Amino acid sequence: MKLFAPAKVNLSLRVLGKRADGYHALESLMAPVSLYDEITMDIHPGTSGFDLTCSDPTIPCDASNLALVAVRIFCEETGVSIGGKIHIDKNIPHGAGLGGGSSDAATVLLALEQHAGTNLDVTELERIAARIGSDVPFFVRGGAAWITGRGEHVVPHVLPQDYNLVLIKPPFAVSTAWAFAAWSKQSPRSESAVTRYGDLDWINDLETPVFEKFILLPILCEWLRDQPGVKVARMSGSGSTVFGVCESPRDSDYLVSSARGYLADTFQIIAVKTAG
Repeated sequence: MKLFAPAKVNLSLRVLGKRADGYHALESLMAPVSLYDEITMDIHPGTSGFDLTCSDPTIPCDASNLALVAVRIFCEETGVSIGGKIHIDKNIPHGAGLGGGSSDAATVLLALEQHAGTNLDVTELERIAARIGSDVPFFVRGGAAWITGRGEHVVPHVLPQDYNLVLIKPPFAVSTAWAFAAWSKQSPRSESAVTRYGDLDWINDLETPVFEKFILLPILCEWLRDQPGVKVARMSGSGSTVFGVCESPRDSDYLVSSARGYLADTFQIIAVKTAG
């Protein structure tokens, strides 16, 4: 069984404050994009435990991997005994603010539910997904959506158009936990800049604390804004990926070419489109 787990971008991300449970309350418009991890699953009902392998040797394949967390929690919730093998061909950069690990987990969860025939509705699947990780319910639902709470509340949203994006992932990651902690420590807290384009307000409240520490990222965003056909430049999630929103696919192609000439080979530069 071969499955495709999409990346996501945050078109809008507002941090509303820290909750009593230690998480931060969010309001974010997220959209899947045309960049996918490829997951191969060999499922054996009646057995127990999955072996996980990954094409990226830096990704842990132990019980901390969200794909295996999804297996464990699905079995706890349903009482199903299931095992087999999972292999992830990693195309989504990790530590990038693109949700690759969460998407892998959601894809595994949906495959297990389908294979086991437990007939869980999407609300129940989202509840289970929230136990796995904050972004996982979004990927369970599929399509663009507004996300609230710590990520467990998902309301589908029809984008006014598909957007042409160029993702730039520098050769370092940003810790999500660190980024939110740095946001909480800001004093005074500055107002985030908003860019209006395509009937959307593009904003990311985490840019201020992340840009203060990782000073290459605001330089990249400024460079993106100066390129022909680029309407918006933002960071996705907690970073480290930044992206340019282009007016047309032709502008995306030109931007990819320009970025490859401007940046070292250690940067990942990927043209994508939003999907729904």
